[in-house]
Parts: sequence; structure tokens; C-alpha cells
Amino acid sequence: MPNIADIQLPDFPLLLAPMEDVSDPPFRALCKEQGADVVYTEFISSEGLIRDAAKSVIKLDIYEKERPVGIQIFGAELDSMLRAVDIVEKSNPDIIDINFGCPVKKVVCKNAGAGILRDIPLMVKLTSELVKRTKLPVTVKTRLGWDQNSIKIVEVAERLQDVGIQAISIHGRTRVQMYKGSADWVPIAEVKNNPRMYIPVFGNGDVDSPEAAVRMRDDFGLDGAMIGRASIGNPWFFKEVKHFFETGLHMEPPTMSERVEAARRHLQMAIDWKGEKLGVFETRRHYTNYFRGIPHFKEYRMKMVTSDAASDVFAAFEEVEEKFGHHQFA
Repeated sequence: MPNIADIQLPDFPLLLAPMEDVSDPPFRALCKEQGADVVYTEFISSEGLIRDAAKSVIKLDIYEKERPVGIQIFGAELDSMLRAVDIVEKSNPDIIDINFGCPVKKVVCKNAGAGILRDIPLMVKLTSELVKRTKLPVTVKTRLGWDQNSIKIVEVAERLQDVGIQAISIHGRTRVQMYKGSADWVPIAEVKNNPRMYIPVFGNGDVDSPEAAVRMRDDFGLDGAMIGRASIGNPWFFKEVKHFFETGLHMEPPTMSERVEAARRHLQMAIDWKGEKLGVFETRRHYTNYFRGIPHFKEYRMKMVTSDAASDVFAAFEEVEEKFGHHQFA
């Protein structure tokens, strides 16, 4: 079993990736219900946490129904990261995850996220000190390397294991690639096949179908899959993968009623969490995904993404359910 420290996980667990503006408590709750085995928060700036910045602090909100849940932090300054760990511990997550993979320029230019892939000794030093600072299991999410010419992920993973991390998730692209091209899982398998590695190695990147998850498990021998973009607006993806593992068959896609119900619950949980104004505003980005591929849907989508009152959005959901009912859309 690919357990993270004392956290019991099934064979080939499915993890919800930490995604900025996506992996908030409402979305994590929906994914958990649909079979996600571990969920991670959006990444949180260590500098923002120690300044008590509201945008960072609210991301510490976690709920019992999500467990096991990891809080992910990023930064490149040791003192700030250590102080951030102390703050995170008070939220009582199951895991602290360090982001060494975010490719976004505003993060990388501060040597954080994937920026630290240009300074592996600093990456190892930071990780070592954070592991010493907390009793919680520490995991790492990273990329293959900075660019194609600097991929040393087998060595990097082993060094991070040696300073005490309990699992590693590897996105199969370099920082230079951003999200372009195809993810390369071969180097991730090389990490897993290193005879000195004994912690779980989770693959990330392009797990966009149940068949892809099967390949990651059976052909590449990884310990689990971290699911990112495939789950946006599609929390059913986790259940679909598990159904395929068990039966070799695809689940029926969600009906329109099931899509509406997920969107409705997502909005209600967001309102309960952040209040009506922010809840309505911050859930808008999800509607395009919940209702992707539905023909003649533009007028309903516009109502959902332009209404400021929750009652108007809920009314739009009712209209959609009445019009499309139990139709299925692949």
C-alpha cells in the first residue's frame, strides 16, 4: 500500500492536485464524495501567511469531511517557510506539501515554485529544515526539471527522500514547457524504479482519461495518480477512473440533472464558506466546465456568469434542468 507516513491509502490512490482558484473547500468536498483519496488545498504563499494576508489565510480552511487533506505552501526564503509551517500546523492538516513545481512567472521569479529547480541544494536544504520543524508528514510536488537539459529528477527525488519527505508527486513536464506538449512519464517511472526509493511516487500530468490512469499504474508502475485539469468541472472523474479499474468499462456520463446538482451544491457551499458576493463571483469560472459540450447553452451560461445575486444563478440552474432534464452529454 502506498501510504503517506501513517495515512492509510488504497492501492493506486487518486489525489486531487492543488490548483490555484480551483481546489477550494467546495470543490474539494465534491471531489472527495466522488472518490478522491487525498485532496490538497490551493497553494499558499509563505510570505502571505506570515503577513496575515487575508487571501492566503482563508486558504487554510479545511474540514473534517475532506480528510486526508494536505495544505500546500510555496516560498524560497527559509525563515518565512519555517514560520509558515508553524501557522499551517495550527489548522491541523494531515499533510504539509511543498510546492516546487508551479511554473508561473510571478512565483518563479522569486526562486519559488519551479524556480527552485535551478538551485537543487537550496531545494534540499529548505525541505530538510521544514521536515525538522513539524511532526506532520511532509510531501513535495515538483516537475522533471527546469528545462530538458537539466532533468535530474531521479537524484533530486532521492535527496528529498533522504531528508525526510514521505511522498513525492512529479508533474511530467519541465518548467520551460509550462503546460505545453505532452507530459513525459518515463522519468517519473525512473524515479519509482530507483532501488533506493521507498516512499510513494505519484504521477501528475495528462491523466485525462481512465485509460491514462491504467497506463500510469500498469505500464509505468507508479504508486498513484494526481489529477488536475481533468477534474475541473468534472468531480465525477475520480469515480469514473475507479469504475474503470474495477470493471474495464466506462461509466455513463453524468446526466444534466447531476451536473446541475453539482453546480448548485458547489455554489451553495461557496456561499456558506465565503458569503453570497464572493461565493457567486468565485464559482463562475466553474460553470463553463460543468456544462461543457452542451449545445445551445450560451444564453444559460451568460445568466450564470453575469448574475450577481445567488437567487438568479439558482433560477438559471432550474431553467437548465427543466429544459435539458435527464439528457446525457458525453
